[in-house]
Formats: sequence, structure tokens, C-alpha cells
Amino acid sequence: MTTPDPVTLAVVQSGLIQVCNEMDLAFVRSAFSPVISEALDRSDGIYARDTGDLIAQGDLGLPVFVGTMQFSTQAVIARAKDVKQGDVFIVNDPYLGGTHLMDVRFVRPFFYKGELWCWLANTGHWPDTGGAVPGGFSANATEVEQEGLRLPPVKLYKEGELDEEILSIILSNIRIADQRIGDIKAQAAALVVGERRLTELLDRYGADVVGDSIVELRSRAAEQMRAKIRTIPDGTYHGTSIVDSDGVVDEPLTIKMAVTKTGDSLHFDMTGSSPPCQGPMNSVIATTRSSIYLAIKHIFPEVPINAGTFEPLAITDPDGTFLYARYPRPVSGCAAEVSQRIAEAVFDALAHAIPDELFAAPAGSSGNFALGGYDPEVGRAYVMYVISGGGYGGFKGSDGLTNGCSTIGISKTTPVEVMEQRYPVLFEEYSLHEGSGGAGEWRGGFGVNYRVRLRRGEARASMVMDHGRVGPNGALGGEAGGVNRVVVERDGGDYIPPHLSKDQGIRLKAGEAVWVSTPGGGGYGEPAKRDPQRIARDVAQGYYTADEARRLFGWTPDGA
Repeated sequence: MTTPDPVTLAVVQSGLIQVCNEMDLAFVRSAFSPVISEALDRSDGIYARDTGDLIAQGDLGLPVFVGTMQFSTQAVIARAKDVKQGDVFIVNDPYLGGTHLMDVRFVRPFFYKGELWCWLANTGHWPDTGGAVPGGFSANATEVEQEGLRLPPVKLYKEGELDEEILSIILSNIRIADQRIGDIKAQAAALVVGERRLTELLDRYGADVVGDSIVELRSRAAEQMRAKIRTIPDGTYHGTSIVDSDGVVDEPLTIKMAVTKTGDSLHFDMTGSSPPCQGPMNSVIATTRSSIYLAIKHIFPEVPINAGTFEPLAITDPDGTFLYARYPRPVSGCAAEVSQRIAEAVFDALAHAIPDELFAAPAGSSGNFALGGYDPEVGRAYVMYVISGGGYGGFKGSDGLTNGCSTIGISKTTPVEVMEQRYPVLFEEYSLHEGSGGAGEWRGGFGVNYRVRLRRGEARASMVMDHGRVGPNGALGGEAGGVNRVVVERDGGDYIPPHLSKDQGIRLKAGEAVWVSTPGGGGYGEPAKRDPQRIARDVAQGYYTADEARRLFGWTPDGA
């Protein structure tokens, strides 16, 4: 192996990322479902030929998929037989390197000059994969079969040709099947774009140069992460986070995180966390590991993403807890909710070690809301999926961002205008969740409120959210952020889910509405230390009432 010069390394690194970026853009621009085309709930990457290790991911790829796609590609490699040019494997099995069933992965072998060179893979969130309720977020599921169709790695495309028999099995087991073919072809086409662009890169610089660069980039990423870790004082640091409930048993689940720093490595131990749960808030091991990876990437964002980034991170598998789900445990809440609690526990632990680098907990919920029914005006069924933002945690020198995307990704809320055009709903409110920012010297950002009313027909609503019982953690004396709230406004009176943030199959008729309020971020530092002028400005802008400011910050209008 020859070590490429720094200029060549930079060019190849940018070229690999650009390949992934173009796959992302091709997927987004041609996808049918708003959750992909508008909310950007997808990711594309390049993975090593023999190990499936991450080589590169796009700039706009979801962080939680960094680790999980690596593990799902490894599952494909272990089961792939007689691989040929143009083959595409489909897999969504959560126990084989996955997340929840709605995150469907396509994996394509990449051949260069007749030889298998690497793998291209992507993930797209399908609006529905069958199961008990439209949208797949079955808050009361007690086994994975209730959550939808589970696919092991199988060839959906064989030498470039779509296998109609496998496709018919898939479409026969999901809702709005007639609308799914657009997403399937978009997802496959994105990998074709990646194949073309990667071929051009190899043609331009040579396979040996690109291969040597990949090895060196991995080594340098590992060393950069070790250098960051060396800035942390040696020791063991403890953090905790809480999941509201599992959706079946109305009791909180606890994540206990111990982070031990020794030299230039970090060790993560979740021993003592709650045992496996009955409901869908179990996390598969791929998601659990990936959640730790993304937490550290949040803390040290300058380190580039590839498999080397994770080499200094050792994780004790949390066997015997709800963070290591095995079949048939239900898992629909693992990627969007439990993953964020895991990251939150890492933040909580390391805030004691490197307070200047850390922040209070963000909202930590994707706010998964699904509404499925039949629209009599257009004569077809639909499944609407809503992701909602929340407040970020405060940090040294700044208040938290308001209505930011979730910890696990860059997915955004689909524009309400798009949802109103596509589905029989009306968004009557989209406003700031006033008062939800956790109090602190640097307060948390604010969540949002929205009210969506069903205009015609009948529908079923389901939601898997979190932080309805306990708000996002504050840091260094800061207070927790405001909690999630859900109210179903019916003719017969308001309905509040017994589990606060989780429920399924709630029947709505035309004219009824669902009101959602998302969490705010935690506060950073003692609230009493907040600049009175900042408090006065928050009150003047309506972020807090005067009474809330007095209670939370000890503020008085005259400064006395």
C-alpha cells in the first residue's frame, strides 16, 4: 500500500462524499412519499466489500443510519450468494442490523472492471409496511409481527430486473401498495446513480489510489477521534435518561449509562438499565450501538464519518435489558425514540467531564404521528406521517435552538401545505410551545404546537412519541425542558392517551382533531445566573409569562 499525499486524500474523500450526496439527491427528487421527498427521512452510503464497514456517507444522511446501515450491510454480505452486477437486496429485519420495520434498506454490490469492489446501500422510511395500524407505529404491539412485514435480505432486483414475485408479496402485505412502487424505483435508481459516479471516480484516480485513500482516511479518522477523547479527563462518568413507558405497561424505562475514559478510548456500559419490555420500546443492538456513535459525533462534530471514527469506542452489549432486543420483541419505537434516550444518557454522563463541550438535552423525540384512512373525495386510501421538531438544549454561551430537528437525524417536518394537498386534513395551528424551554443560565429552546383536523372521511391516528412524563434533562444545574402533550379533540370530549405520548388506532371522524405539543430543550447552568435582560426579553417576546419567569428564574420586572 502507498500512502496518498494530503491533496489526493482530500480530493478522494470529497469525491466519495459527493457520490453519496448525489445518491441522496436522486432518491429525494424521485421519491413519491413526502416523508422521503420533503422530510428527508433517508440516507445513502458506501460500504467495504468484505466487512461492510462504513467508507462514506452523504452530508445529509441521517446520523442514526451511520451505524445501522453498516450492520445491515454486514448481514447482507453474510447471506449473499451468487452476487451479480445489477442485483439489489432488500432488508428491513430489525434484528439484522436494522431499526424499525418502516426503515427499508436496499443494498447493491458494486463491481469495477468485473470484480466486486464495495457495496452501495440506502435506507428510506416507507409510510407503511403493514401491521396493526397505518404507519407502523403500533404503540401497543407485544410482538414484532404486529408491527408489519419483516424482510430478511432477499434479491428484489436480479441483474437489474425487478423480481415481480417478491414485489407482489411485499405489496400484498402493506397499505397504499399502489403508491409504493414510486418509492421502490426511486430507492433503486439512487443506487444506480451511485454506481455511475463511483465508477467515474475510480476511472479518474485509479482503483489502487482510491483504495489506499480509503484505508488512510479510516486511520486518520480513528486518530482524530482518539485526539478528541484524550481531552476528556480519565474517569468513569454516569448518566441517566428515562423513557415514558413501553406503550403497554405504564411504567418508565430507565437507561443507566456509565462512560469510562481511559487514555484515548471510551467504554460504554448500560448494565442496570431496565429489562426487556412488553411494548415496542425495545432497541435492537444495531440501533443501540449506532445511538452511541451518533452521540459522540454530536459532541465531536469535526471528526469525519467512516468506520475509523468508531474504533476508539468500546460498547458492552447490554444483554438482558430493553436495549438489546431479540426476536420477537417489538421495536417500532427504537430508532425514533429510544435511540435518542441513549444519546441523551451519553450527554448526561459526559457533561460532568467536559462541560464546556456539552449541552443540555434536546427535545429527544421525533414526534411520530401517523394518520391513516380513506379519502372519499379522491377515492383512495392514504397514510400520513408527521415528524415534528422540538427545542435544543442550552449550552455555554448560548440558548438552545427552537424547533430543531431530532437528535438522530436531519429529517424535517413535511411542509403543512404539502400535507394539506395530499391528505384530507387541515392544520389549524402551528405555533411556539411557549414556556417549554428549560430554565438555566442559558435556557433551552422551545418546542412547537400543532393542531390537525380531519376534513372528511374517517381515519385512525397512532403516535409513538416520548418525554411526556419527564422533560429533557438540564445540565449543570439547569432545569428540564417542557414535556410532550397529546390531546385528541372529539365531539364527545377530549381524550388524553393513558401513556401520555403513545397510543394507537384512535378513531377519528370528520371534524375531529389531534393537538400535539413537542418538548423543549433542557437548560444549562443555574437559572438564577441568567442575565435579567435576557429574561426580560424572553417575557416581552412571549416565550415565558411573567409568572413563569418569576417561578423559574426568580425574576422581578424591576430587577429588585
